Amino acid sequence: MDFHGAHILSVKQFERADVDVVFRVADGMEPYAQRKRITKALDGAILGNMFFEPSTRTRVSFGCAFNLLGGHVRETTDIKTSSLTKGESLYDTARVTSGYSDVVVMRHPKVGSVAEFAAASRVPVINGGDGSNEHPSQALLDLYTIKKELKSNDREIDGMHIAMVGDLVHGRTVHSLSQLLLLYNNITFTLISPAELRMPAEIVAELKAAGHRVVETEDMEAGLQDNDTVYLTRIQEERFTTKLEADIYRGRFRLNQAIYTRYCQPNTIIMHPLPRDSRKEASELDNDLNQHPNLAIFRQTDNGVLVRMALFALILGVADKIEQSAGEVGWYTEGRF
Repeated sequence: MDFHGAHILSVKQFERADVDVVFRVADGMEPYAQRKRITKALDGAILGNMFFEPSTRTRVSFGCAFNLLGGHVRETTDIKTSSLTKGESLYDTARVTSGYSDVVVMRHPKVGSVAEFAAASRVPVINGGDGSNEHPSQALLDLYTIKKELKSNDREIDGMHIAMVGDLVHGRTVHSLSQLLLLYNNITFTLISPAELRMPAEIVAELKAAGHRVVETEDMEAGLQDNDTVYLTRIQEERFTTKLEADIYRGRFRLNQAIYTRYCQPNTIIMHPLPRDSRKEASELDNDLNQHPNLAIFRQTDNGVLVRMALFALILGVADKIEQSAGEVGWYTEGRF
């Protein structure tokens, strides 16, 4: 991939070598993400952060990543505050707002909406999530996390076993991660979900066609065994017609300390794209695992900043200029991270 000036709309754009480039640049961002050093590589650049669907981690981490590279952030955080509510088209919105920005990150509830926006944009666009379709930067940070966590156990992505649990039909994070894993070899996928919330058949077919082993089951206890990673998802209530429909499945599959100890391997990595639903009737990832050393969910969020910094640096052509404008941080306190 030629990253410079490119839209990032789908993980299908990436070859394995492209992923390696992103990860290599992300590794170099660590001192800046941890505020041990500062860089002004994007001084004067503006990010248009346009989120027409609720978001905490994605929106804030993209903004944080841009700020850490020395850029400025302008945000739209509610579709009700935009002219889309007045009937303005995505084309017109894109033509106008891209004139105010050097790069745009967009989230929208409609499948395909970000690609439609990008087609009219005058600057690069990154997909921050389009309905139940894709979330490419989340897949990259998830895979980056898996790589780092497996490395600590002397394992690699090739040949790993991963269980994906929960709402797999609506979960764009597992859709994108699964498709990114098509670039790797000999992976075993255990897909644990109610029959009605199974992974889309076309994704399962792609995984099998690429030579991966895929097991689909509603038996969580059996499915949790013999995995390097367990990736949990919440019930995507916003994708259902009504809350009552979502409630049918809420809390069906839960991971807590007792279940983990009984069924998982001692070094199994626990992941979740967040937010996890901590309400009593849901609690798909219990708080009693909060101090578990294999709980990687907050390392995931930290890694998200690194990966998103890398994407900005590559897209805006400054990946090799980070150190040129770097300096020390006078207020940094050792031990903060």
